[in-house]
Amino acid sequence: MIELDPRAGKPLYEQLYEALANEIRTEQRPAGTPLPGRRTMAGELGVSVNTVDAAYQMLAAEGLARARPRSGFYVQETGGMLRPAPPPAPEPAAAPAAPAARYDLSTGSIDTALFPARSWGRIQRELLYQAPELLQRGEAQGDADLRTQIAAYLAAYRGVACTPDQVVVGAGIEYLLGCLAHLFQGAVAAVENPGYARSRMVLENNGIPCRLVDIDAQGLPPAGLAASGAGLCYLTPSHHFPTGVTMPAPRRAQLLAWAAEADGRYILEDDYDSEFRFTTRPLPSLQGMAGPDGPVVYLTTFSKSLAPGIRIACMVLPRPLLARYRRDFALYSNTVSRFEQQTLCRFMAGGTFTRHINRMRLTYKRRMESFAAALRRELGPRLSLGGTHSGLHFLLTLPGAGGETAMVQAAAAESVHLRGLSDYYMAHRDACPPDTVVAGYAALRSEDIPAVARALGRAWAAH
Repeated sequence: MIELDPRAGKPLYEQLYEALANEIRTEQRPAGTPLPGRRTMAGELGVSVNTVDAAYQMLAAEGLARARPRSGFYVQETGGMLRPAPPPAPEPAAAPAAPAARYDLSTGSIDTALFPARSWGRIQRELLYQAPELLQRGEAQGDADLRTQIAAYLAAYRGVACTPDQVVVGAGIEYLLGCLAHLFQGAVAAVENPGYARSRMVLENNGIPCRLVDIDAQGLPPAGLAASGAGLCYLTPSHHFPTGVTMPAPRRAQLLAWAAEADGRYILEDDYDSEFRFTTRPLPSLQGMAGPDGPVVYLTTFSKSLAPGIRIACMVLPRPLLARYRRDFALYSNTVSRFEQQTLCRFMAGGTFTRHINRMRLTYKRRMESFAAALRRELGPRLSLGGTHSGLHFLLTLPGAGGETAMVQAAAAESVHLRGLSDYYMAHRDACPPDTVVAGYAALRSEDIPAVARALGRAWAAH
């Protein structure tokens, strides 16, 4: 028996329609059977004939009923297609989230207190009121004046040989790698192992199969590259991620010779954190060694020098690739806000960016030295640290601490988040040096360094 509730907050005709529709869908009213006459239904339910007629008309509009002249409404054949699906099973109760670690030694974080908020905000406010033309669409490769500043900076500090027209600005390395994957369709890429799994994923997601090549003490070996059969090679030669190895000049020359041996071979040089070198001046980029038309695509990001949330990166294309890029991406819009582009442009043009980098380099150098000294005091002579000469992380090896997995778990119990080195091995994890974790210190506040070192001392003291 259908029951209607005048207090339900829903019109009576809608309630009647929904009740009848459910009975038809569940075949309680079989196809071909007549619905009660409108006056009969109205009398049974104590509602007006208009209410019943409105409900019947809704059933007809949905194909659940059909009006026959001088006969009334009949249930329409649905073929079982309108039967409602069974209600979904209740979701299992989610496990309680693990409490966030108090100290973050991951490699993807930075110290947000070092962001030049005052200068950056001032420039953005000026642009917002003084440059309304930035609301219009800009150039596909990025604004010309920003590309001029980037080209000059890369030439001065990284030895990159290019003109502004070769620079392409994009929203992050991942986006730019996706564009490159389109240009290299049909190629196979060699990538470093251990290495940056995200870059491999981007290439493979965009149709570029990847072959893993184990690095040695000087980086990716030419013999392994040749044996991979790849025609494309993704590298972090200035500061290998995550081991910190810097590729020496003779090895770089060998890889450039590999690229020159066959048409269509290219090296993708990811120079992701070359600003932070603490002991010696970095070697010139591979792209600078190869020249503006050489077989190297140079990529870098402002994520480390500014902030990961400001999605600005760039690549430098050799001219043979530049023509293809412009042909295939001519109708694309640039993926970085013009206000962000012009803020960075003015930030670089006034020399503020260079001063900012110098301050960051000094701050991070002192932080690394303070953290390393505190760890040595707490962990003693067994401790060895690798890759402290540059970048924003180092390798921490402590024989006798129970092994990498136990080290990571014990650190987590002391509210310190870090990862084991083997996490970055995409193959041959058995070749990973034992008892080694990756410790990033960019987001570590200087005042917290003694407490973190003591926490790790407690975590690894029992072994």
